[in-house]
Amino acid sequence: MIAVKTCGKLYWAGEYAILEPGQLALIKAIPIYMRGEIAFSDSYRIYSDMFDFAVDLTPNPAYSLIQETIALVEDFLIYRRQTLQPFSLEIRGKMEREGKKFGLGSSGSVVVLVIKALLALYNLSVDQNLLFKLASAVLLKRGDNGSMGDLACIVTEDLVLYQSFDRQKVATWLEEENLATVLERDWGFSISQVQPVLECDFLVGWTKEVAVSSDMVKQIKQNINSNFLNSSKKTVAALVEALEQGETEKIIEQVERASKLLEGLSADIYTPSLRQLKKASQDLQAVAKSSGAGGGDCGIALSFNAQSTETLKNRWLNLGIELLYQERIGHDDKS
Repeated sequence: MIAVKTCGKLYWAGEYAILEPGQLALIKAIPIYMRGEIAFSDSYRIYSDMFDFAVDLTPNPAYSLIQETIALVEDFLIYRRQTLQPFSLEIRGKMEREGKKFGLGSSGSVVVLVIKALLALYNLSVDQNLLFKLASAVLLKRGDNGSMGDLACIVTEDLVLYQSFDRQKVATWLEEENLATVLERDWGFSISQVQPVLECDFLVGWTKEVAVSSDMVKQIKQNINSNFLNSSKKTVAALVEALEQGETEKIIEQVERASKLLEGLSADIYTPSLRQLKKASQDLQAVAKSSGAGGGDCGIALSFNAQSTETLKNRWLNLGIELLYQERIGHDDKS
């Protein structure tokens, strides 16, 4: 039995702008995991704890994302002169509680998980860029309207700066050319790791309100204009620079700016709970904002001293916002 796992993700900045080619987003891996176990078997059996039943490769609407991922990997295996053999795959880790999802990118996580499991089963190693391309190809073939930023973060499992590619162009390639040809092309994305040099607490607050990212994207995409895109790109670049230079005030300023850009884009991004989550960081050495598509799910905060962290956590607790995750990040390796 081979075990694999994939993490969740949350955006720090660049949401919505990242839907356009060449834009930037800063995205953080969250070590809340989805896990898979795979082994060769006499027959195909796929089970996810999202559902109370298992399936084989006969198309099933509940398992369509997983089955389409398997189909794409089968294509890739042929390219690597391998043949798909029957296997058993079990997936656990719902990234939700009481039927309410956290908004950590569970669909992206499951796609990467299935690819990793099958590649491990066949003892095939691929680099992060190829893993990203394979996962993106699954979602593009499905007509997914996301930026693929979640995949960039999930394959890297770090704090990453992602520059988006032209998804329409790559989707057309996938329709017109074989998978091997498309995988060898330059898609025009970049994924690079960001290393903050100052110490701070990173906190994730869960509003317990469920948002459907694809619906939010459909609704808000038409509000995106060149002014928003230019401002967002500058803000993300400035935030990355501030993190790498260890400039607390600039970090707070740029996260605030990223938040204001989202508020200006649509009133629907900040629900009353997300507004309270953000407001709780006022008068502290901390900054908070909505993360991802908004309309519910999670918000994030960066706090720059222990007292601010404790105060913020208490304020969230009183507002009914659950602290989903906390991490001490960033330090200068030279000191």
